[in-house]
Amino acid sequence: MDKLFSAKKFIKYTLLGGTPHDVHSPFVFDLLNTVIRDETPFYIYDKIESLRGRLHFDESVLEVTDFGTGGHQGRKRKLRVSYIVDHFVKSPRYSQLMFRLVNHFQPKNIIELGTSLGITTLYLAASSKKISVQTLEGCPQTAAKAKENFEILGIENIDVIVGEFSETLPQVLKNTARVDFMYFDGNHRKEATLNYFEQALSHVAEESIFVFDDIHWSKEMEEAWQIIKSNPKVSLSIDLFHLGILFFRQGIPRQDFVLKF
Repeated sequence: MDKLFSAKKFIKYTLLGGTPHDVHSPFVFDLLNTVIRDETPFYIYDKIESLRGRLHFDESVLEVTDFGTGGHQGRKRKLRVSYIVDHFVKSPRYSQLMFRLVNHFQPKNIIELGTSLGITTLYLAASSKKISVQTLEGCPQTAAKAKENFEILGIENIDVIVGEFSETLPQVLKNTARVDFMYFDGNHRKEATLNYFEQALSHVAEESIFVFDDIHWSKEMEEAWQIIKSNPKVSLSIDLFHLGILFFRQGIPRQDFVLKF
């Protein structure tokens, strides 16, 4: 992460981010108040956060292959599980937002790029057994640990696909007629992010939702976000600083929102 760049952008975000009073779109106003800012303590939160707590004290070591976030692509590092959960797993605040989005819109199929330890994956899959979650992970040892976590909570509607995204994503998309919900969290480089977006774009429908992680991670990630949200197929974008959400709905004004969360 470019910490200086991200810090400057966060200061700008806190100054310019809108509140419900600034939202004049009925769809976005409802989404902000009933989903994004909803504070309902869903029962699954405690179960998943209890698992996260256990991982905080897990001193076992994984050989992690980096494909896009921590340095040179393909680099292998030995990291403790406790370190991974502290530094590379989405916070409860944003993970639980993912659950609420899925719970509200009820997509039938979900694709996640970047499983890590599977905490966010569990939130994506937990709202309904009818949802199919395909999660792609490049690192075999990290994927194996995620599978253990899925078994601990008894969540069975998750399929883990291991391998480099350049090989696994085209195959997954080939076998998926329509992508209802997609979470991009596996590579924080501009070129790769745009590539994955373009591949998935041919599988969107009017009800599809794309969520991008760390859109202000670096200058190039922000550039990717600007290009992505300007695509003609996108009807609505929401910038929550750490997450960017895209909608492809017809019949709503083409708008971009920066909202405080």
